[in-house]
Amino acid sequence: MTDNTLRERDDAATDDGRATGDAATDGGRATGDAATDGGVATGAAQTHNDTDYLGAEVNILNPSTPYMRDHLRIVWTGFAIWVLAVWGPVTLTKLTPGVMTQTMPILQFPLHYFLVAFGAPTSALILAFWYSRRRDALDEKYGIEHGDTAATDGGVDE
Repeated sequence: MTDNTLRERDDAATDDGRATGDAATDGGRATGDAATDGGVATGAAQTHNDTDYLGAEVNILNPSTPYMRDHLRIVWTGFAIWVLAVWGPVTLTKLTPGVMTQTMPILQFPLHYFLVAFGAPTSALILAFWYSRRRDALDEKYGIEHGDTAATDGGVDE
């Protein structure tokens, strides 16, 4: 079993993240500190960079990192929508066969047939697009960048 304790910082931090004993001047910088350009990773992205994913326990029902929790929320939301889109018409046909088996005025198909034959595949395509957009936003939030090319030869450059 892996150790789930968080890595401790070398210095004790006060409320605003400065080390104890630092003199705060000019926006929280200690006297003599050089101003930076803000760095490349702040907030959630910095937390993601500081996380030891190889040492973190992976539990799909109780994720141990913020990135995993956010991603799991997206997955469960998509799964719930998929269940409603695929099994909703079938369940409604069982519960209310009179309404679901009536023909639609313009297309002349039974409603349940149209919802299963057209609604389920269309909703799957929409969910795939939705998931990719949400995952891209999540990757951007946590500062994850993907390379443009994939190594199909086992990672060996020739």
